[in-house]
Amino acid sequence: MDISEMDELGVFADVESSARSYCRSFPVVFDQAQGSHLYDLKGQAYIDFLSCAGSVNYGHNPKAVKAAVIDYLQRDGIQAALDMHSRAKQEFIYNFRKIILAPRALPYKMQFTSPTGTSVVESAVKLARKVTGRRHIVAFTNGFHGMSNTSLGLTGNRDNRQPGVDPYVFRMPFDGYLEGLDSIAYFERLVKDNSSGMDLPAAVILETIQGEGGINVASAEFLQRLRQLTAEHGILLIVDDIQAGCGRTGTFFSFEPSGITPDMVCLSKSLSGYGLPFALLLHRPELDQWSPGEDNGTFRGNTLAFVAATKTVQEFWSDDRLVKHIQANEAQLKEWLAEVTERFAGHIKDVRGRGLFYGIEFHDPALAAAVMRACFARRLIIERCGPVDQVLKLMPALTISSETLQAGLASIFDAMQQVLEQGKLSDPDQDVDPLVFINGVAPVSYTHLRAHET
Repeated sequence: MDISEMDELGVFADVESSARSYCRSFPVVFDQAQGSHLYDLKGQAYIDFLSCAGSVNYGHNPKAVKAAVIDYLQRDGIQAALDMHSRAKQEFIYNFRKIILAPRALPYKMQFTSPTGTSVVESAVKLARKVTGRRHIVAFTNGFHGMSNTSLGLTGNRDNRQPGVDPYVFRMPFDGYLEGLDSIAYFERLVKDNSSGMDLPAAVILETIQGEGGINVASAEFLQRLRQLTAEHGILLIVDDIQAGCGRTGTFFSFEPSGITPDMVCLSKSLSGYGLPFALLLHRPELDQWSPGEDNGTFRGNTLAFVAATKTVQEFWSDDRLVKHIQANEAQLKEWLAEVTERFAGHIKDVRGRGLFYGIEFHDPALAAAVMRACFARRLIIERCGPVDQVLKLMPALTISSETLQAGLASIFDAMQQVLEQGKLSDPDQDVDPLVFINGVAPVSYTHLRAHET
């Protein structure tokens, strides 16, 4: 049955909760996806620089992983297993330890938590408090750790935090947050000074590269000094690698280049390699002080995710092919960023990142919003981040071809040039009209942030 664009999108506005968000920036109905492309109901292709917020790092429907999932379904592999033993879990544990943990000399125990990122953060904090007997957790400015109670308490952005979130959070400045401030020295003074007002924390939690906070990169020195400080004072160090992990920064774990070993690591998003809900808490063996059932959840035994994750690890991490591919694409990306920074120098405040995880920070958040919408007009899916959404966030698939990467970057360049030539910007938070969609690339008026058909 043929339906109008209004009918296509109207059902969502009529029925779906107003909590929906990404669809407001990308008002189209997607139907299929393969590799680095999404396809709408008309069969039109979009280059994906969002990667489902980092949940499909290996592209959409990677063939080997899809085949493993289909095979498992066809042979009636067990689906719902709670935390009972299953062949799917057994094979994942074996392969993850062999391919990921052992070569990196990481002797972690694995805890399969409820299958979302915020759930594994909750479990990590809960365990830290249980083991240490202390309540306070140190988090960082511009950090983001999820949308549940404790996770929101740890999150920096006050627009996300709500009344009633976890009150036992002490906020520290992230690396580079304030020019001239040595955050680690400040933290050390607070810990050592009995009159500082800071109780000895149970744990410190951080992203080594802050995703939602604006692609803020912690230096190796910062991480090393933090690791030393926490170890000296019996404070557990938790790395939230939910978005920056699973290869996004060029290594499987984002902290690898610094040489540190966290006490706990939170993984989710691309852990399954197929967009299936899956979360994993890695922790030192001596921290495994749970009583049976103390941290429970029905879907922590997502066997289909185990199957996908096992094949993902085997396919992409058994050798260095993917790492070399990321490095080659990063070199191309950095060269392009240098050109863009020079061309639009007056409008760009900073570019930063690592691997295939980069941000372009604009002086004007309205410009970032307009560029994102102009990219969408060119059928490029890309989002913003940062305290006021002033950072354009580049997060293509790790497997993206050089040609597709170049095409996406060219769309961003053209979008920036078009927007600046028009010189008309308005409220960056105003939604795109969801009932109008650009077919092809046409001049776009950002006075009303509305797309007009050709």
